[in-house]
Formats: sequence, structure tokens, C-alpha cells
Amino acid sequence: MDFNFSGIIIGVATFLIIGLFHPLVIKAEYYIGVKSWWLFLLLGIVSAAASLLVADLIVSILLGVVAFSSFWSIGEVFQQKKRVEKGWFPANPKKRK
Repeated sequence: MDFNFSGIIIGVATFLIIGLFHPLVIKAEYYIGVKSWWLFLLLGIVSAAASLLVADLIVSILLGVVAFSSFWSIGEVFQQKKRVEKGWFPANPKKRK
């Protein structure tokens, strides 16, 4: 009996990618501020383009997941700023405004 692990691999990797972006957004807002949105945009564009160029289906799918997780993170950086203003997360006292 042969098993196809593609779905499991994609599922686990997607879970880990999305889980990685949560602390990335928090750290980006803490150290850089909302100006970090363009880094997520750049990562999203590069990942989306790479997804179109990669021949391997699993790698292409995962690059697409990274791309759209990056695009989603743009909005999350601005939401994170609001969460900091509400006191839900610490503000960086050394960050220039």
C-alpha cells in the first residue's frame, strides 16, 4: 500500500508558516513599527513570483502560502499597533516614532 503524504506535508508546513508569521508581525511592529508593512509586501511579491516559477508542486504551494501570509501580515502590523496602544502588548521605548 502506498501513501500520499503531500496533503500532510502541505498541512503541517502551512500550520508552521502561519504560526511563524504571528511572532514576526509582533517583532516587526516592536522594532520597526508600521513602516515594516513594506517588508511584508516585498516578501509577498517575491514569494508569489517564485511560486509561479518553481516546478515542484509542493514547494510552489508553500511559496504561495508564504506569499499570502505576508500579504495578510500587512494588515496585522497596523492591527498590532492598535493592540500596543491599548496596552495589550508592550511598546518599544527605544523605537523612534
